[in-house]
Amino acid sequence: MPSIVTLTLSPALDCATSVAHLCPDKKLRCSEPAYAPGGGGINVARALRNLGGKALAIYPAGGPSGQHLSDLLLAEGVDCQPVSTQAWTRQCFNVDEQAHGQQYRFILPAASLSAAEQQQLLERLQALETLDYLVISGSQPDGLAADFLPRLLQLAREKGARSVLDSSGPALQQALQCGGLFLIKPSLSELGALAGEDISDPEQLARVAGQLVASGKCAVVMVSLGAQGGLLVSRDGIERIHAPIVRKVSTVGAGDSLLAGMLLQLASGASLSEAARYGVAAGSAAITVSGSGLCTLEDTQRLYSWLQQQPPQNA
Repeated sequence: MPSIVTLTLSPALDCATSVAHLCPDKKLRCSEPAYAPGGGGINVARALRNLGGKALAIYPAGGPSGQHLSDLLLAEGVDCQPVSTQAWTRQCFNVDEQAHGQQYRFILPAASLSAAEQQQLLERLQALETLDYLVISGSQPDGLAADFLPRLLQLAREKGARSVLDSSGPALQQALQCGGLFLIKPSLSELGALAGEDISDPEQLARVAGQLVASGKCAVVMVSLGAQGGLLVSRDGIERIHAPIVRKVSTVGAGDSLLAGMLLQLASGASLSEAARYGVAAGSAAITVSGSGLCTLEDTQRLYSWLQQQPPQNA
């Protein structure tokens, strides 16, 4: 199977807990915390592992929190190559409020990377013998060199890899300016911010995504639409994939699971349409899992079987 490598520039040690009520000023007694590795590319690698696939996770890691993150990844059986950093890896918190069934996600700033540490990440990727898919997922830390992303994408091109980007804001804009991307996976709001317009109807959504493909900046756009599924846009056409109805428990890692499902199928030789459907199934499966558990193979296969019975939907 082609090699899949994920790069996470802003990893996190995720802590999940719950409280009876959220209210100001009082001490809030929390449940026993559960820790999990976090960050876009790390979650993609974890979800691929859950689905029976394999990816190498490369990421910066510093301090006890970074070591804890790496230990958790190894315990899950995820191949990883951390690059040691001076700054401690951040922690993030997911809190379930039991009284109203709401989830609150507290995202702390990412640890900064020195120029030397950024160079080490590039050298780690350059040293890989094979690189078929490079997945750049998650936010960027403050202080990242202006030429880091262009150098990263150039490195992928030189190694013959397909670049997959799941980010937003300036990182997404800069990557598209570089061009040559294989796949991007924006949410509806991220795509609207990129286009500079509020996307309010399916026709507008298809037009905005289609313009990105027509420009040659990327070959495939997979717009994640949450509980509504996703929109697949490529030169082969446009397909709307409606997600199966599931009971929402946690949204943590749903988009990462979607991307992992797509990559697993593409690496196995599936068509874009088949891969997108499997991705939506994996994303829907992740929603049914508490904390940072991501998708399971059993739930993904069950939901994918349902999706296979649905006729293709044009946008």
